[in-house]
Parts: sequence; structure tokens; C-alpha cells
Amino acid sequence: MVRFFTAGESHGQGLVIIVEGVPAALPIGEEYIASQLARRQRGYGRGGRMLIEQDHAHIMSGVRHGRTLGSPIGMTIENKDWVNWETAMAVEDVGDTSHDERSKRVTRIRPGHADLPGAMKYGFQDVRDVLERASARETAARVAAGAVAMRLLEEFSIQLHSHVISIAGIKAEIPDVIDWQAVEESPVRCADPEAATRMMAEIDAAKEAGDTAGGTVEIIAENVPIGLGSHVHWDRKIDALVAQALMSINAVKAVSIGPGFEVADLRGSQVHDVILPVTDPDNPWQRETNRAGGTEGGMTDGMPLVARFAIKPIATITNPLPSVDLDTGDLVQAHYERSDVCQVPPAGVIGESMVALVLAGAFMEKFGGDSIPETRRNYEGYMATVGPRLKYQ
Repeated sequence: MVRFFTAGESHGQGLVIIVEGVPAALPIGEEYIASQLARRQRGYGRGGRMLIEQDHAHIMSGVRHGRTLGSPIGMTIENKDWVNWETAMAVEDVGDTSHDERSKRVTRIRPGHADLPGAMKYGFQDVRDVLERASARETAARVAAGAVAMRLLEEFSIQLHSHVISIAGIKAEIPDVIDWQAVEESPVRCADPEAATRMMAEIDAAKEAGDTAGGTVEIIAENVPIGLGSHVHWDRKIDALVAQALMSINAVKAVSIGPGFEVADLRGSQVHDVILPVTDPDNPWQRETNRAGGTEGGMTDGMPLVARFAIKPIATITNPLPSVDLDTGDLVQAHYERSDVCQVPPAGVIGESMVALVLAGAFMEKFGGDSIPETRRNYEGYMATVGPRLKYQ
């Protein structure tokens, strides 16, 4: 089972990541992880923080001479902005901080953020004790962990991609075949160049108005083997695990597997994916369509796994909404903390990471193995059995 943990605050010294359950002998290095972190930092609508941070995950443990050891993989990511927050975010009690502007208590609550429920839950008197961990800065740690999972999946030819479907109501026309290199080069990670131009104009308009913009993203995992997940246990259903992972990303408010809500208005004959006769023993159980999004009964069905999610506009707005003060309950303008205008493009990279971690966990649960060669033997042995029972066994 692959799982991960993260620690760290937005303006603390850095982020800490531990990934466990990765078999030994997986080739991996810091450059590969850095390439994924760089993808997260790009995107039209990002804020000033991306000009400060040049994220690099330093591997502390679990890797020797470019290969995993089977032990937990420990990583750290430095927060370069820490130098400006050493007093406000100091670990030790630093006494009187009245001279430090960043140390002032935050009491003006932001609607749509974790500020109010977090302060109530943990009994905090300063909203900064909430917002530092609730910040999307933590997603850099998820992408580092996700890079390890992606590297594992790549050993078995599983590839993940993402693209933006909409921003601020501007919807892309999705081509039948997506040029993934063009998506990577698009400022908004969109496969429709004309829509991308209009999306950027909407982001500019939101910025000019002191506002923010949300949108929708699609994640696609290709070459996923049939049978990951389970129909037996509710908490092992692959679509449920993917949904939970994506819903855990900051500001995500809805998830669908495949077209999701769109199929609710159709008849069954218009929804379910016809299974084609098996003519190629190496690629059995192909479908005419993939409206199920690559899952049936809580398991992968051999088609690409497709998940979509909606991300709301960022709660930190330069033209703040009316709100209340934590101390008095009186009317105030909400607190403003440096933020992006639109986080939809980088959310795709974060979504890839979360889906990769789910798939890596399900993959290792299914195939096991303490080393890559052992896992490969288990995988290849299973794949030799998934054809028609009478023809190919």
C-alpha cells in the first residue's frame, strides 16, 4: 500500500513529505520530481509567490544511488519566503512581536476559506494559525509525493495527463485526440487554443476587478490495467478513492468520474459502454465509448480512467467581501493574503498527483512485491490471465 504524509506551513521553514510503500529498485531522482514541481508553478493567473519560490524537493531518505530502497522516502521543500517570516512563524516563543507587521493577529475572517471553522475547531485566537496550513502551498508537497507515484506507474506504462475544460464560464471544445505537448505549452493548460485566449481574457478581467476565477479540469490516466480497486468493500472502490483524493485539493467543490452528471439525464442504452468482441489477446475487452470513465463496480475496467473536478474561485480576494471580526463579530472587510487570481491550470498538475497516488496504492495492493522485479512478475502473471476464459487460457 502506497501512502503519504505532508507537514509544513505556507510561510514556515519548508514542507516535509514522507512516502511509504514504494518497492525497492525504482529508478528516481530529484530532477524528475523537480520537473513535476515546475509544472505546478506555471499557469496564467498565478500570484507573486511563484516569483519567489523555485521549488526543489531534496530527498533525505529511501533512495540510494538513484534507486529506491523500499524504506520510506523522505523529502523536504524549502520555503524561500521564510526569511521574511522568521519572527511571525518562529517555532520558539519570541516574546514581544509588536514591532513585526507580519506577526499581527489576523481576526478578519475570509468567507470561503478555512478561517472561521478552523479557529472554532482548534480554539485559535489568531486566524493565521489556520490559514498557514490551509494554504494551497501544501499542494507542492503533494506534487512531490505524486511524482514518486507517477514514476512507479510509468514502470508499468501508466501515464497521467490533465487539461482545463473551463475557466470562468469559458468552455473548451475538447478534440478527439488531445495534443498533450500543446497542453503543456498552453498558459492555461487548455487543448483548445481559441478558448484558451478567452480564458486568459477572463482571468485578466477578474484581476482588474480585484476578483478571482474558478473552472473545471479533467484528469486522464492511460494504460490502467483492469481490476484495480474492489467491488467487495466500499472503502476500496477505485472511483470513490479517486473522488476523495480530488475533493481533498484546496477549493475543489465537485468531482465526477467520466461525464458524471451529464449521464444522469440519458437513458441506459445511451450511457453504458458496449464491449467489443476480443480480436487481440493482448488488448481484450475494448469499448466503443468510455462514458463510465474507466471504472465499473468500483474497479478499473481497462479503459482510460477519466475524472473531472470543479474548483471554485479562490477565497482570498483583493477587493475583499464584507465579513466579521473574530473578536467582536462586528462587520469588517475580509483579510487579504497574497494569492493567485486563478489556480485552475496548476490544479490539473495537483490532480494528476493525487490520482497517481491513488492508482499507485491500488496497484501495489493488487500486485504487491518488495522490489520492482517482484512486482513486475506479479503484474505480468496477472495480465496473462485477463483474456476470455476459454480462448486464451
